[in-house]
Amino acid sequence: MKRFSKLFVLVFVMALIATACGSSSDDTTTTTAGAATETTVATETTEAATETTVATETTTASADFPGLMVEAACDDETNKSNINYIKAVDEFTVEIQLCDVDVAFPAKVAFSAFGIVPQEYLDANSGGGALVDQPIGTGPYMLTQWDRGNQIVMTRNPNYWGDAALTETLVFKWSSEAAQRFLELQAGTVDGIDNPGRDDFALIQDSADLQLKERAGTNIFYLGLNRDKEPFGDEKVRQAMAMALDRDRIVANFYPPGSVVADQFLPKPIFGYTPEPKWYDQDIEAAKALLAEAGYPDGFEVTLNYRDVVRSYLPSPATVGQDIQAQLAAIGVKVTIEVMESGAFLDASDAGDLTMYMLGWGADYPDATNFLDFHFGKNASDQFGAGFEDLWAVLDEGASTPDPAARLVIYEQATQLIKDHVPMVPIAHGGSGVGYLADVTRAQASPLGNEYFAVMDPGGRDTFVWMQNAEPIGLYCADETDGESLRGCEQITEQLLAYEIDGTDVVPGLAETYEANADGTLWTFHLRSGVTFHDGSTFDANDVVASYDAQWDMNSPNHTGRDGNFTYWDALFGFKNNAG
Repeated sequence: MKRFSKLFVLVFVMALIATACGSSSDDTTTTTAGAATETTVATETTEAATETTVATETTTASADFPGLMVEAACDDETNKSNINYIKAVDEFTVEIQLCDVDVAFPAKVAFSAFGIVPQEYLDANSGGGALVDQPIGTGPYMLTQWDRGNQIVMTRNPNYWGDAALTETLVFKWSSEAAQRFLELQAGTVDGIDNPGRDDFALIQDSADLQLKERAGTNIFYLGLNRDKEPFGDEKVRQAMAMALDRDRIVANFYPPGSVVADQFLPKPIFGYTPEPKWYDQDIEAAKALLAEAGYPDGFEVTLNYRDVVRSYLPSPATVGQDIQAQLAAIGVKVTIEVMESGAFLDASDAGDLTMYMLGWGADYPDATNFLDFHFGKNASDQFGAGFEDLWAVLDEGASTPDPAARLVIYEQATQLIKDHVPMVPIAHGGSGVGYLADVTRAQASPLGNEYFAVMDPGGRDTFVWMQNAEPIGLYCADETDGESLRGCEQITEQLLAYEIDGTDVVPGLAETYEANADGTLWTFHLRSGVTFHDGSTFDANDVVASYDAQWDMNSPNHTGRDGNFTYWDALFGFKNNAG
């Protein structure tokens, strides 16, 4: 565990909280009472100002509440996480002790994969099942019906702790075809559609009956290369693949307005992006020479896998796949295309079963840790094969360094290592949009892809119908990584913290306030009282501990879901009882 001087950590925590909560320096005041020092940061919400307090003392346990506590020693070799313990101090207070500083901790806690569910519901469904298909949360909508292959119906939560949803009914529909989604919008059978086709942007903008909301390209589309699968065990082969592709051609031909060619894995709007180093330029002759040095003078055969699902980072999967196939033929690489069902594809890529594949990522929170640690950190999935220890060390340093300028220097090093090792080829940061009927008010195109429908008004109608690119895979999002699934969960379950509507700043959620100790390793969350779950049970601190421990502890009987990978938790926090 790192230690810092008292003055340094006080400055660090002030900056950390201000950044996490979206506060300006004008919002921060420091008061001193005797020997105790306290920093209070005002954070604006849609209702009233709340306060986040940084204190140096922990809360004492309550004798009248049987609070749960789960723990793992930081120096235990089976604890591969950055967490020491999670504790219900009293009915409405939760403490989380970290092993080391995590500058993005509040932003991670706000992510929708970490929604809170009832402890009793977890225990009763420890085999998965109902957790996946019949989620129970505290959100503004409750699941009424999931007609697999057709639609999901949600109804307004009459006991919601916040402002009630504006519409009684929310319906999710889906179609993989952009043309079909656009026709439904034109016909008025849906109120909003995700990812209009590139040719539909102008048509929506020119229609008096429709409105277009454009979404910033805070995403990455990449060609994944698994170094555990031949011939990609050789770095020269991976570098040759990087030099073979004309990324400009792909973006120019197949991406909508607002899209840009990726010059590294991080998009420019995400903290951690640095102007240098940039990715390889296309160089066919140099690529051929590298293949020859690696023992493949005539190229090789390989399968390219993808799922035929539209995403903002990949609006035309089939045509892009065919273009990559044609481009790689120029260096003698013979590509066989294999399309997979979405859930099977994600599971296979996560497990490291695919050799070469097309995949992408959209921002969950605006920090390099979300992109780089998740994909290339020591707790990352196996999608690229064995990780790179030199890159792990740099990313660990970046995640625990509080000074932003110093972090940028570190992430420049990380970008260079990714360029050297080539676990993937970054291709595009896709611009995208959301189309709505003209009478929908407070329409959103969230930069995080987490549109919040409770505050949208579809012209006074009782039902809001949303059409997205694909059906959710599961609605226990602790065990999902698919954006279409996460958007569904975001209407039903809630986290301790949240992101502002249509933005990226961290705001209060089920926790009204939160605080960190002086060295930024002990976080205390003060929960809302009077909150109930959709099943009528009362929300308290034990629900938080149980929800987190189900993901954290690989030996827990509740460490089950749709496939049991809990990929986000592993990548962002790490597992305990992990002997691997």
